[in-house]
Amino acid sequence: MSVVDPRQPVVILGGFLISDTAYQPMADWLMNEQGLAVAITPASRLDWLLTSWSLGWRRLLDRVDGLVKELQSRSPSGKVTLVGHSSGGVMLRLYLSHEPFAGRVYAGAERCNRLITLGSPHQAERATPLRAMVDRRFPGCHAPEVDYVAVAGELDLNGPLASAFSRRSARGSYRSISGDPQVRGDGLVPVQSALLLNARPVLLEATAHGGLFGSSWYGSPDRITSWWSAACR
Repeated sequence: MSVVDPRQPVVILGGFLISDTAYQPMADWLMNEQGLAVAITPASRLDWLLTSWSLGWRRLLDRVDGLVKELQSRSPSGKVTLVGHSSGGVMLRLYLSHEPFAGRVYAGAERCNRLITLGSPHQAERATPLRAMVDRRFPGCHAPEVDYVAVAGELDLNGPLASAFSRRSARGSYRSISGDPQVRGDGLVPVQSALLLNARPVLLEATAHGGLFGSSWYGSPDRITSWWSAACR
């Protein structure tokens, strides 16, 4: 694993059907508090709906690739840090690979030396075909030159931070992903799924998957401070 320069730029890929604007506070914090160049990968509702197919993944990963190459020239290390929330974190594992996918070879590990995933459903008993393909072809920390940091949230479904939606839906989601409705999780993704095998683990208490699931999530300012500080240790 190479040494990661804390001053290097950041490219963010969000999660399924979550608007780009939800990640702006994250980008603003990284720019204003850390002095970093940051780019959020554009992704519309249509883009996410298309991710049921390889073409949809390629559309988003092509955009990631363009942003990485643009920011790489401004990086003091010549490298870029990747941040992926939810499904975005799984997709970025594929981006790091040197293997072909849908007519592309991204080889992102040549340009990116840290991947931080936030509530990403890495290991799952039941996964979409493409997410299952990633875990089958690129299990765990597949690129040894990359620092993998996996962040998981733990939300008390009976506590004041949990939304009514997460109280209704979390157990079903946990059962679908892990087979056990009683596991800990962020209201959508179980902790054991979000902590990618052999990655550096970060567990955040009182943290929801997204704003729909609770009032404090990975993109909330206080949570950003926690996982970024842990990742940069």
